[in-house]
Amino acid sequence: MAPLWPRRLLLLPAALGLGGRRRGSAAALGPPGSGSGARPCSGGGGGVLRHLLLKLRATGPLTVAEYMREALTNPGQGYYTRRGGVGGDFVTAPEVSQLPGELVGLWCLSEWMAAGRPAAMQLVELGPGTGALTDDILRVFKQLASLLSKCDVSIHLVEVSPKLSETQAQMLTGGKVQSNSEDEPAYMKGISKTGIPIYWYRGIQDVPQGYSFYVAHEFLDALPIHKFQRTEKGWREVLVDIDPEAPDQLRFVLSPSSTPATENFIQPEETRDHVEVCPEAGVLIQRLASRIEKDGGAALIADYGHDGTKTDTFRGFRNHKLHDVLKAPGTADLTADVDFSYLRKMAQGKIATLGPIKQREFLKNMGVDLRMQVLLQNSRDSATREQLLHSYDMLMNPKKMGDRFHFFALLPHHRLTPPHKEHNLQSKSPLPPVAGFGELLLK
Repeated sequence: MAPLWPRRLLLLPAALGLGGRRRGSAAALGPPGSGSGARPCSGGGGGVLRHLLLKLRATGPLTVAEYMREALTNPGQGYYTRRGGVGGDFVTAPEVSQLPGELVGLWCLSEWMAAGRPAAMQLVELGPGTGALTDDILRVFKQLASLLSKCDVSIHLVEVSPKLSETQAQMLTGGKVQSNSEDEPAYMKGISKTGIPIYWYRGIQDVPQGYSFYVAHEFLDALPIHKFQRTEKGWREVLVDIDPEAPDQLRFVLSPSSTPATENFIQPEETRDHVEVCPEAGVLIQRLASRIEKDGGAALIADYGHDGTKTDTFRGFRNHKLHDVLKAPGTADLTADVDFSYLRKMAQGKIATLGPIKQREFLKNMGVDLRMQVLLQNSRDSATREQLLHSYDMLMNPKKMGDRFHFFALLPHHRLTPPHKEHNLQSKSPLPPVAGFGELLLK
């Protein structure tokens, strides 16, 4: 029998945008991105292009991964590194509504309870954007403080952008943070408005080991990809080079022969003619798998993606519109759909995987409809009610975010298959189902 607390949360009379935070509107919604908050705003500047042209003239064509890395995270002119998260090129699910964050928080608590309520729990978010998702999760933890009274909870945010970390600190702590010395793993720390310690890191490798829930909401889709094309002579890598007919512009070319990436990343059984591979996502999954196998916990990934079926998904967005990926690098968001089949392979059997499952199915399984009813019943004016309905449609409509986003989970094997015990062949208490990937049973 499922515990009573999930229904308690879903029935809590919280209003939309608790704490005075305004949510994004449908007009502001855009394509996939890095992190759960608004994407940085676009601007002018040809610094990245000038840098790339010099580099290409000196060293020759670049891989698409190298090009993305320069365009997005170049220390001086990269799209993420020189812009904050306010007034973004588009707004992601946690900015549209409090519902996804609340239900992700509920999912973490559900798995924590299924694990026997460990004495300590780390919530680790990768690419937290504005901090909206963590803010919603923290509100859930506060509302169910009695459940967590004997658990030592801490928040760990992996963020490379100084401006976004400032935005997160303002939202989560009211700006009450302090910088750490360079020899400490966390570069910044503070206390949340609800009294929970928060730490900021530049990489997952700096986050302490321990029982943790890792959340990556629209994070993997902005990691650099390699692109490959099948030809009569075998696989060739797609590269970026200077256009000889327009020396101040870029173009795609094919490598004249196979490259190290071609040899390492193309699977022998591959049937598609065009393939995109994200090695950084693979390395991240391997790290998460090792941590979860050793320390327990789970990872929940939400992103645009496919299960090894799509081919050319590399695209750019600027001012809420499609943008040529090779035009004005550094001023537009670059993204590619996540290949969940690749993530599953990179887990290498160390842990179990669930999904991908469509966002509308995951949220419905988590009880979003009941939660929505409570929010509507407690809305005090027609404008709030209209915004609630609008955001629900944005999240659940198959033609909007409902079918475009997917959820994917990494869990210890024993979470799904209990260890075999000869003296207890028939377990008296079967393992509870994993919330979200099956219907959440409410007593």
